[in-house]
Order: sequence, then structure tokens, then C-alpha cells
Amino acid sequence: MTEQPNLETIVSLCKRRGFVFQASEIYGGLAGFYDYGPLGVELVNKLKAEWWRATVTDNDNIFGVDGAIIQNPKLWEASGHVAGFNDPMVEDLVTHKRYRADHLAGTDSTDLKELAQLLKDKQSPDGNNLSEPRYFNMMMQTFIGPVHDSNSVAYLRPETAGSIFTNFNNVRETMRAKLPFGIAQIGKAFRNEISPRDFIFRVRELEQMEMQYFIKPDQQADVYESWRQFAWSFLVDKLGIKEENLQWHEHDEKERAHYAAAAHDVYFKFPQGFKELWGTHNRTDYDLTNHQNFSGKDLTYYDEDTKDKYIPYVIESSVGVGRMFMAVLVNAYHEEQVNGETRVVLKLKPELAPYRVAVSPLLKNKPELVAKARQVYENLKTEFGSVMWDDNGNIGKRYRRQDEIGTPYCVTVDFDSLSDDSVTVRDRDTTEQKRVKISELVSNL
Repeated sequence: MTEQPNLETIVSLCKRRGFVFQASEIYGGLAGFYDYGPLGVELVNKLKAEWWRATVTDNDNIFGVDGAIIQNPKLWEASGHVAGFNDPMVEDLVTHKRYRADHLAGTDSTDLKELAQLLKDKQSPDGNNLSEPRYFNMMMQTFIGPVHDSNSVAYLRPETAGSIFTNFNNVRETMRAKLPFGIAQIGKAFRNEISPRDFIFRVRELEQMEMQYFIKPDQQADVYESWRQFAWSFLVDKLGIKEENLQWHEHDEKERAHYAAAAHDVYFKFPQGFKELWGTHNRTDYDLTNHQNFSGKDLTYYDEDTKDKYIPYVIESSVGVGRMFMAVLVNAYHEEQVNGETRVVLKLKPELAPYRVAVSPLLKNKPELVAKARQVYENLKTEFGSVMWDDNGNIGKRYRRQDEIGTPYCVTVDFDSLSDDSVTVRDRDTTEQKRVKISELVSNL
């Protein structure tokens, strides 16, 4: 087995096999934007379904919403994004290319004075002098209505949590929810990154899976720890990510948002090193308090047991779909020697693989084999849904192709199948083959 794949290997696989394409590629693309292809969509949808099942469906007190991408601009004033959603930026004084100052400096600090000191003797990637660091607001601006003026300014949401907080009362009242309870959402967010990079790791259009869990203030320590462990367990148990590819990162006071009482990230070993994958944050009562102050609406919670009235604390669990997708691919990628040849195989969990099984006639120019294989294909498609028909090339090439996209099983209909109603089933991970009766195929798979 090879070492962990580099970024170029993953990018090549994604393009070659239809997982991810550059957005508007025929026009030269657009930095920070990507399209998911046929196999990518299948994998993404299964990742989202697993997260939704574990977060929402399996919990009686967590409810889903789907908020609008464009909200009232006052929401983002209340959340602090208009004033504070900033990254430090420097500019190449010759080419005028712009870069994240903290990335060039190799630090997690966003303090301008500290960055200026770290960068004073450094040059841009093109070898030119740099400007002084300054802040850049990452929200993407748009306009509502026919006139483009200050009264029509709106923003594409920079995170999905905003509409969760503004719907706190709506969900509580309609679902008759009592603390503790959570609100979850999967949706697009937009960040005008200064320097998008590392494929789909840092992009300008992303999809988030977020859950905000509302609690009594005195429950924060235990609840925080339980959702922190939820993130780790989900990645290992549900997605099959190896624990040696994961590590914890606790935010220190400089990294942590000013309102946060605690913050931990699960880091994954991406090709560019250990980087943030999943965040768990104790946001205290900051969000609901600010939205109450800015909107003038009462967002306090009346506790029928204690007769107290207070602003709930919030524990946030947040992960990006694209980063989870990338982590799963990197974790599953293997190169192995089989019969003197190198094969590439994605050892995805069967329930995550874009296709659960591939069905092939041994020869595509034999009508009787094709007809029998079609019957098997239709039966399996009814049972599993995600089944691929593959009759292109010889059987060895088909196996290699299915290995590379992570298909757990290949079913081949041959001439013996016409007489014994059996097929050959090949296992992706072991490459072992066995004969299985067609009547027992579903239960066997």
C-alpha cells in the first residue's frame, strides 16, 4: 500500500472519474468554485444523509430547517459579520495579487501588528515586496430590487447558523420544544476568500452541515463534551476514517471568538497536512442575546420547571460538506499490487460508495448474456437503487474501473449463468470471487 495520496493525485482522480470538475471549465474556470460530477453528487448526498440521520433523525429533540440564502442584512449586523468577518490580507506591490497574511506568515494569529512584524522581511510568492497587512471583509454583497444603492444592499450568507438563531422561537413554538433541543441545517454559504486554494478545501462557495444545540447555562460543560465526542465518533464509526488520520485541536484565547467559552476542532490529515475538518464550539448566549437586542424581539426561554427566564446557551457542531468529502476520499484511497500490477482502489464503506454494485455481462455482443444480466441489474436496482451497468472493455478493465470509484461488489453474468442461475460476485477489497445463486444475490450482498 502506498503512502497517503498527494493533492494532485486526488484532483486527478476526481476529474478522471467524475467526482469533481472545475466550475465553468470551458471558460477557464473561476477560482474557488467547483462542480460535483455524477459520482461526486452520489457521494455527497450519502454523506449528508448519514449526517442528517445521526444528527436529526436519531434524536427526538433536534429539528431541521432550511433557511434562505439571502436574509435581512440586519441579521449579519447582529451576528457581527458586517463589522468583524474579516481576514488579514497583503498585496503584491508589483502584480497586485492578494494573499492571506496569516498564511504567508505561517501563523494562526490575525493580529495586524504581529503579522506586520512576521512579514517585514518576506516577499510574495512571485518574489516582490508586500503591502502592510489590512483586513478584508469576506461577505459577498448583492442587491435586492431594480436600484443598486445603499438601501438595496444584501449579502449571500457567510454561514448557515444565522437563520437557525432567527428561527429559535418559531421552532420552539411549533414543535413545542423544551430545553435542551437543537436546530440543524444543511445549506450553501459564501465567503469571498482572498486566496482560495487546496482544491475544494478552501473555496468561495461551500456547503455546511450545522447544528445549534440550545441548553441551560449550567449544562454547558457536559453537553459540550458530548457533542465534541459525537464529531469524532461519527467520522470514525459512520465514515470509516482511520483514527491515525485525526487529531484534536483546542483553540487558545487568540484563536477563539471573543464570545466563545470553548472551541475544539477535529483535524484531518489532508494532503497539505493536518487541517480543520469539524468544529465544536460553546457560543454561550452571544447569538440569541445579540439578535434580541438588534431585533427588539424577546428570545428568552421560560423554564416551566424552575420558573426562571433566561437566554439559552448554544453548543455548535459544524462541518463542511466539501471538506468531509475530501477527507473520505483521501482516507479511502489505496494503491496496491495485484498479480504484478498496480491497482487504485477506494475502500469506501459500502453504504457511502457512489454505486453499491456493478453488473456486467461477460461479453456485451452476446444477446443471451446481456438479457440475463439486465434481469439481474433491474432486480438489484430495485433493491439497492445505486447500481451501475458496466459492459465497456474486458472484464479486467471493468474491475479496475469499479475499484477506482469504490464500488464494493461486481456481479458478472457468464455462460454458466444461463444454465445454473448463478453469477460471479467479486469483492472490491479482497478481489476474491465466488459463485452465488441469483435468488440469493440480494441477501448475499
